Amino acid sequence: MTDMKNALLFGALALVWGTAFTAIEIGLETLPPLLFAAARLDIAAVIFTGVVLVSRIRWLPRTKPDVALILSNGILVIGAQFAFAFLGQSYVTSGVAAIIISFTPIITPLIAIRLLPMERIYVTDVIGLCTGLAGVTAIAIAGGSFDGQLLGVGLLVAAALVFALGSVLTERWTARLPTMSLYAWSMATGAVFLHITSYAYSGASFGDVAWTPSAAAAVAYLGVFATAGGYLLYFTLLDRIGATSVSLINYASPVVATLFGATLLGEQITVTTVAGFALIVVGFALCNIRPLWRLLRSARNTDDSDWSLERDEVRVRGNVYKKQTDSQTCRQPGD
Repeated sequence: MTDMKNALLFGALALVWGTAFTAIEIGLETLPPLLFAAARLDIAAVIFTGVVLVSRIRWLPRTKPDVALILSNGILVIGAQFAFAFLGQSYVTSGVAAIIISFTPIITPLIAIRLLPMERIYVTDVIGLCTGLAGVTAIAIAGGSFDGQLLGVGLLVAAALVFALGSVLTERWTARLPTMSLYAWSMATGAVFLHITSYAYSGASFGDVAWTPSAAAAVAYLGVFATAGGYLLYFTLLDRIGATSVSLINYASPVVATLFGATLLGEQITVTTVAGFALIVVGFALCNIRPLWRLLRSARNTDDSDWSLERDEVRVRGNVYKKQTDSQTCRQPGD
């Protein structure tokens, strides 16, 4: 994250994923939640499929792990998660929705401990989960009515749970498909799942929707930028800075969502919401204290390696040597 390009990519991802909640809020004014989510995935699936075809990479799943990963990603990580998230945000503000979804990285390790035999539980994990739950509870109680914000928070927590469950299940299989092909299939599977769920839930179809300019713009933005563009940015960052650093996006995007919601939609930022978010962030830090510490140490080492060299110097394993014909002198960074 000390590299400028990585920081810009991270900022771009925080922007598109944070403003996605604002776009959802705008679209929900006229669009049925589940059909709205399906339309978002329709566009993303077409874009991902186009990239796969243009790239001429292998696209056909040939192994059982390929199929298992497509179904797990498509039905749980993408489909069910979007279903609960869009339904939940119809009851709460965009800022609150983004904050509750940020609870996902806290519960993921706890699910992994039950399903993956190599995972261990630490005291900090338990304390972190309790702290995060306290933050979610504070935000939920602030809603006041069961058919209002409290119900929305419950649906959003369900979105976080199915996303975490699907993410842990994917660790059991190793795909032979390229990542881009895997997600093209997953997006298409999620779209089909949401269309079926939408019809079963409300019988809604595209022909029944009054397409306003703002609703069409919201769907286009979510499909092109937040989903297709966002996941491409996510994959790029995953390769460049690693999973631990990328996971911090869960706490940058809610800040963006809250600020845009307040500025564009007039949503109120309450003290309870801020306090709840702070507790969730602390819970995340406690659950991920070991990888975050390794990340901090890595950043310090990177700072040392970026220490500038003079023209007649060369660095070898962190030591800096003067280029001389008959002798060498060595100095440490900071000398």
